[in-house]
Amino acid sequence: MNRTVGPAIKVRMDLSDGKWAVRLDPSGIESALLNLAINTRDAMSDEGRLTFSTREVFLSAADLRGDEVAGSGDFVLLSVTDTGTGMPADVQARAFEPFFTTKPLGKGTGLGLSQIYGFVRQSGGLVRIDSKEGAGTTVSLYLPRSHVATEAEEVAAPIGAVATKASGRTILLVEDEAAVRALAAESLRDRGYLVLEAEDGPSGLAMIDRAAAVELLVTDVGLPGLNGRQLADAARERRPTLPVLFITGYAGTALNDGLPPGMAAIAKPFSLDHLAERVDLMLGDAAGDHIGRPGPP
Repeated sequence: MNRTVGPAIKVRMDLSDGKWAVRLDPSGIESALLNLAINTRDAMSDEGRLTFSTREVFLSAADLRGDEVAGSGDFVLLSVTDTGTGMPADVQARAFEPFFTTKPLGKGTGLGLSQIYGFVRQSGGLVRIDSKEGAGTTVSLYLPRSHVATEAEEVAAPIGAVATKASGRTILLVEDEAAVRALAAESLRDRGYLVLEAEDGPSGLAMIDRAAAVELLVTDVGLPGLNGRQLADAARERRPTLPVLFITGYAGTALNDGLPPGMAAIAKPFSLDHLAERVDLMLGDAAGDHIGRPGPP
């Protein structure tokens, strides 16, 4: 953490002598903490203090305020607090949205906090932000206490059921921004899909020529060189019935109105759940009744 934030920021540990265990991916929590440290560094350009703290807490139904993922019970609370510039209320409200960022163009993808949010929610926990302009920010990760290994396996069972349903289905994902591509691919793989990745149109087209098993093309519209629509048209020349899902930050879902059957579009920013729902729909609807129609807002 000291190497990540640099010498101007003092890193402080406030760790309780807790005994509770959590069950989650170690690399995921490491990535979450590093992302928070990087955000802190950017929020404290001159100097400041970064504090990592842990506590064992109980959250009641009232504490959860109707949270639909995490249930009441014991949690390990991991908090990251900085003395930076803080966030106004409107930024806090959108902080976990994919692709949302207040950083200058080229300085951030807007995926750091959304990745943290998705990781903690997938682990059965929740994330909260407490911030005031000029007074710093605290990001709190509530991680559910694990009593026995079989309990965590039972929680994971619904995910496994989705994966079994999707297993063997192959998707080609074409996206030139590496962070966006990695996040979307990981989300789809978690559902059991086989995901091939390409960074541009020509590479994607070459994969279509080589991989006979591709059942769905998911492509960004704004690709350099061969754009997403040109890629889709070229792919359709080879495989006329290949379903295509466009990801676009331009025309948005209004693009659906002018698409041929078997093609659809979702607009950036989108949630990973919405992406997965559209993929499930396009691959699961054998009759094609819904393909090409706009998805839910």
